[in-house]
Amino acid sequence: MTNVAVIGSQWGDEGKGKIVDWLSERADMVVRFQGGHNAGHTLVIEGVEYKLSLLPSGIVRPGKRSVIGNGVVVDPVALLSEIKTIREQGVAVSPDNLVVSESVSLILPVHVRVDQAREAAASGKTKIGTTGRGIGPTYSDKAERSGLRMIDLLDEELLRERLSGPIAAKNLLLERIHGIEPLDPEDVLSEYVDYGRRLSSHVVDCTRSIHDAARARKNILFEGAQGTLLDLDHGTYPYVTSSNPVAGGACIGAGVGPTLIDRVIGVAKAYTTRVGEGPFPTELEGSLSDHLCDRGGEYGTTTGRRRRCGWFDGVIGRYAVEVNGLDCLAITKLDVLDELDEIQVCVAYELDGVQVDYFPSSASEFARCKPVFRTLPGWQTSTADCRRLEDLPETAMAYLRFLADLMEVPIAIVSLGASRDQTIVVEDPIHGPKRALLSA
Repeated sequence: MTNVAVIGSQWGDEGKGKIVDWLSERADMVVRFQGGHNAGHTLVIEGVEYKLSLLPSGIVRPGKRSVIGNGVVVDPVALLSEIKTIREQGVAVSPDNLVVSESVSLILPVHVRVDQAREAAASGKTKIGTTGRGIGPTYSDKAERSGLRMIDLLDEELLRERLSGPIAAKNLLLERIHGIEPLDPEDVLSEYVDYGRRLSSHVVDCTRSIHDAARARKNILFEGAQGTLLDLDHGTYPYVTSSNPVAGGACIGAGVGPTLIDRVIGVAKAYTTRVGEGPFPTELEGSLSDHLCDRGGEYGTTTGRRRRCGWFDGVIGRYAVEVNGLDCLAITKLDVLDELDEIQVCVAYELDGVQVDYFPSSASEFARCKPVFRTLPGWQTSTADCRRLEDLPETAMAYLRFLADLMEVPIAIVSLGASRDQTIVVEDPIHGPKRALLSA
């Protein structure tokens, strides 16, 4: 038995969905442990594209049990819509292969309205760039112990009692601060009672389910959303998400101890992207940014927003290795760099005239960081059809070795496109030895 956590090593959008999908062939259970439908994973399997937000990436593989853990916040409307869409694409979804923790926090319509109103009212440095899906306000209610959980949907009288407080408080905020018409609690009640009926067969004690699988020596895959630099505690605060996408978040969001997780795999693009506001030292502008965006299809799965693009940042990469305790890396979208004659990699920052090799906690200091680049030659040939390490151009191999050396962690997987088969496996991170061959 080997249990593996897959973590984003940048600002999210690293291609975790594809890596989780590939690894899930060797897993028995896939557990999503944090975030909400602000996340987005795109899978391309035999030419068919699947867009997932709440559903774990293992859902498309028959015989796997997908779990939405207690650390996730769930909008029942979004979940039911996603289930409907993926069923229409021929994927079987039932209580046998999809379960939802009875302890997940629920996103209500008032959370969505408050989220959108706050973002609309913000400007300049106060603007975070949220998706406006109610994620932040829901996590706030969870922290204040006033939120609703999935189990509340299964008891109409309890739901009526639990709904009154959050809706009254948020309605007051909407009316008096934002001038928005309030919601009718009875309308929300009848709507959410119906959601409870439709989802009830999927609702279980997921922590028990996970530990039952562990006792049966099943292989468990823990799937993170977003990325390390968006972590509420360890990211580029305040331009972060409202949960913990780092490896430690898997323990809290799934209800397991750290000793249950055997390996942690970090996923990083061969360059760097970011969505929303906040500092981005290696950000590019003009034709190079457009090139990476167009070649990489850098538009959000969930929002459609164009991603900001830049060179690979080894400083935040090393930080992600340390914060998550990464055992190895999966490098994605190497093929996006195929046409470039030279490639730059950030190896350090210049902060107020002094060279530093660490990620500063202060947002103002991070905003003043200027990248110190190392220039490497490009390979200017297609890698999309490479399936073995020896198929890669030597210059591309040298680039990967440079990244492994810079981040001080070996590379186990290299992805060269969106399809499942466009993958080079240096080492099987689940059943192989705890090492990787591609390192400096």
